[in-house]
Amino acid sequence: MSADDGLFINVSSLPPPPAFQPRGPSKVQHGKKRQILKQFKAQKRKFQWQEESAPRKQKPILPLSQAKKQLKEPQSGSKGALHPKSPAKKPSSEGKDDSAGSGSRPFVKTSCLFKNNPEIPEIQKTSVKQAQEKVFTSDSFEQLGLHPHLSSTITSFLKLSSMTSVQKQTIPVLLQGRDALVRSQTGSGKTLAYGISLVQSLQGTEPKIQRIDGPYALVLVPTRELALQSLETIQKLLKPFTWIVPGVLMGGEKKKSEKARLRKGINILIATPGRLVDHIKSTKCIHFRRVRWLILDEADRILDLGFEKAVAAILNAINAESQQRRQNVLLSATLTEGVSRLASISLHDPVCVSLVEEGPDSKTLDAKAGTKEAVGMPPSGTEQAGFAVPDTLQQYFLVVPNKLKLVTLGAFILEKGKFEKRNKMVVFFSSCEQVEFHYGLFQKVLGGEPKAEDLTCLSRSPSPLTFLRLHGDMKQEERTTVFQDFLQLKTGILLCTDVAARGLDLPQVTWIVQYNPPSSLAEYVHRIGRTARIGSHGNSLLILAPSEAEYVNLLASHKINISEMKMDDVLSSLMRDEQFKGSQSGQKKFQSVDPQEVRRRATVLQTEFENYVHLNPETVQRAKKALQSFIRAYAAYPASLKHIFHVRALHLGHMAKSFGLRDAPRNLSASAVPNQGKNQKRARPDLRRKTQGKQRLAAMLQSEYSSGLDSVTSKVKRKKKQKNLGMPQN
Repeated sequence: MSADDGLFINVSSLPPPPAFQPRGPSKVQHGKKRQILKQFKAQKRKFQWQEESAPRKQKPILPLSQAKKQLKEPQSGSKGALHPKSPAKKPSSEGKDDSAGSGSRPFVKTSCLFKNNPEIPEIQKTSVKQAQEKVFTSDSFEQLGLHPHLSSTITSFLKLSSMTSVQKQTIPVLLQGRDALVRSQTGSGKTLAYGISLVQSLQGTEPKIQRIDGPYALVLVPTRELALQSLETIQKLLKPFTWIVPGVLMGGEKKKSEKARLRKGINILIATPGRLVDHIKSTKCIHFRRVRWLILDEADRILDLGFEKAVAAILNAINAESQQRRQNVLLSATLTEGVSRLASISLHDPVCVSLVEEGPDSKTLDAKAGTKEAVGMPPSGTEQAGFAVPDTLQQYFLVVPNKLKLVTLGAFILEKGKFEKRNKMVVFFSSCEQVEFHYGLFQKVLGGEPKAEDLTCLSRSPSPLTFLRLHGDMKQEERTTVFQDFLQLKTGILLCTDVAARGLDLPQVTWIVQYNPPSSLAEYVHRIGRTARIGSHGNSLLILAPSEAEYVNLLASHKINISEMKMDDVLSSLMRDEQFKGSQSGQKKFQSVDPQEVRRRATVLQTEFENYVHLNPETVQRAKKALQSFIRAYAAYPASLKHIFHVRALHLGHMAKSFGLRDAPRNLSASAVPNQGKNQKRARPDLRRKTQGKQRLAAMLQSEYSSGLDSVTSKVKRKKKQKNLGMPQN
């Protein structure tokens, strides 16, 4: 065949070239493409379902070296072949929690904890000379010339060999029969100072004291727990003098049993002001004819709690009945304007015992007598310049965004209560609702009490954390039980309000945590005074939001030295707890602190908190009430601190996050304001008496569908319009 034979080809049997194909495909071709695409998608879904639903046991387990080698080799095969599953995305430190989605529990996404937070400001710490006070002396109680039995009780039963500075200065003054105003730091032994003087004076009274004589001494204290503690101290001192009978009157107890004790006779009466005024009004057998001592312990707190009128009523009752010369004593760790006013009313020619060193050039003050200036009372309208705190107390502050406050507090409790030995902690909140909410939350999530649905998916080991709560809304029997239980514990966490901030001697407390900053600097001093008592060592932590960082400078201006603790250091303690590592970590162990892993574990802990809060409507409602009470307390800060604590500076969504709520509740600001709507009518019906007649008349004049908000001009216009249209007028 020649070369030209190849030119004769039947082109009719060949497909047309692309250039000669028609521009628009036909409808049949479109239908075929759609059918092929549907089949391809169906096969793809089928393959993916088979791949995801395949049990893991069927997959061969390769050695680690062989698996790494296989991953490095390029994948081969046709396009239609099933490719291996793509590696999982990198776990986000702020995203979802796998532990929440594993097992029987439904998957719940947790919003970001570490995004959209305000920046933590850099605080320039200024070193200040802190007001100090010498606690111990080398003088013994035998130098005071006390009764031999009393001196023996102090040394053998109370195990005390030397006096503190406040005892050395106060006891001789009180034994001379002088009125005294005692100012000394918390935990310095003020209760024992007036207790020894009181027992020494009463045991030598002639004729001998009898029970039926009634009260010879009256001790007023602000709280029930302090009343029980003072009673215990007096009972120990009265052990050799059985004819002198102490007793207590306080709220929460049965008045019938208290009246029976008053009829039998109480020689040293310890009482809270409110309950004592109640007995003065309703109990006939109570009298003050032989009262020789009037002692007001924690006098400033008595006034802060609104007992000023009650104290005035008690003073009037004593002055009306007492036939003896009375010795008056006021004791407090801080001096306020109210204490100055009370001292001017109740004290006669007082002696001031103040042991505070205000500066490097000042010396320890001896007991002085004289005018206000000599006594050391603050001028009217001012606050004390310097506060004395123990030298063995180390103070810290922690600046945390509001969204992370709950997680940070939980991490701190885990670190100090679970991983460190022999730590006893007291956490202060601003309201009873917050104490109840956090008590239930921490007890379930941190206290090692897994829920029923968690038993199948979480393997939790028992936790050594023991949580107790103490606040003013509890019954008295429960408060007494909790107080005694916490005294006996070697380790534990007490969640409380300021009911436990004054005068209580809580042994072996190593940490004081102020979750909500106090409303006054004096209250700050009293809170941290629950630790580092009588020379022991202690620590305190103040938790602040970034908008509240100015509070540190305020403390420094009052000669309080405080150091900073970093939030990342606290959250890193979660690396020691495998309970909140989640399922993404697997068996991986982290040799160093990985910031991403710390954030992821913090998110796991936050999700655990939120799962508990949203477990049922009751816990959600409890969280909302706690948030409302926090907002009320925040709005009640005094005007002098409004530039630091202002309710408008709060981010409601971030605050809701700190109470385990996933979304900010609606109408929270309206419901957080007390005495609104119907509650206001029930609580204060007297406010409506004057306008009741006018309101009734206005209601009669309004039509059935009127809103009552129409102005007079609008009513006139409506009547004119109805008249022009020929409509009947109401």
